[in-house]
Amino acid sequence: MNPISPEDITGIVLAGGRATRMGGVDKGLQTHRGMPLALYTLLRLQRQVGPTMINANRNFAAYESMGVPVWPDALPDYPGPLAGMLTGLERCETPWLLTVPCDTPDFPEDLAERLARAVVAQDADIALAATREDGELRAQPVFCLVRATLMEDLMAYLQSGQRKIDRWTARHRCVSVEFEDAAAFFNANTLEELRQLQQRSGAAG
Repeated sequence: MNPISPEDITGIVLAGGRATRMGGVDKGLQTHRGMPLALYTLLRLQRQVGPTMINANRNFAAYESMGVPVWPDALPDYPGPLAGMLTGLERCETPWLLTVPCDTPDFPEDLAERLARAVVAQDADIALAATREDGELRAQPVFCLVRATLMEDLMAYLQSGQRKIDRWTARHRCVSVEFEDAAAFFNANTLEELRQLQQRSGAAG
């Protein structure tokens, strides 16, 4: 099979969650290295893919100022990251979609390239990032490269009331790609984790 070029991949930053564990603040607009988390994540993603967009459900003007299309969830009531993935698939004009969450801004610079190599090598429909924790390989399922033709299947899955990413990906030819640097997938779910992320950035900077 031919390799997948970056131009064949649309990237979407998922910033549409409620952030209940962060007190309901808009997570994507919190600061990381002097800019909003979602913008930092977007700029990192843009170096790896072709077209990009953001999935958000509030503060649209702030997100639109980041210079790419902004789309809300296709389903109401914040049903989770799969709804953002569905939004991306509905708007995707390339053969592949890569999703990244806005709260994990230091993800690997070769994320798209390695996931793309894996789906080609395994003739898969989905590739997920994975890291080792306590010796066990654990998927990072929101870092997901998915074939755009799965849109209707995902829509049917969500409309049936299902929400779990791993249960949906298990229905398809899915490959996990191990990334050695687990710290690259540190995500800020709480205000304390956000502070830790900012401190790590300061140390790195």
